[in-house]
Amino acid sequence: MEITFAAAIYLLIWWTVLFAILPFGVRTHEEAGEEPVPGAAESAPHTPHLLPKVVATTIVSSIVFALVYAIIVGRVITLDDIPFLPRYEHIQ
Repeated sequence: MEITFAAAIYLLIWWTVLFAILPFGVRTHEEAGEEPVPGAAESAPHTPHLLPKVVATTIVSSIVFALVYAIIVGRVITLDDIPFLPRYEHIQ
């Protein structure tokens, strides 16, 4: 696996995991018992806690990437194993 391909796969996994983790632990101003900031959406988080979420995203993404890397490099699943991909037979 080339380094650019690995980096692209890791970034895709990282962003996907980030959007999956972002909603965890979010409390609105109303749930926190405080007045919302004027002009902000009512659903806006009181405190987003982004640094812990970025750290958690990096840890989870690294684990998922390690699994994907092992599957690709170990050839556990190949393109021929995916049933919906078209098959091109060689014409002689």
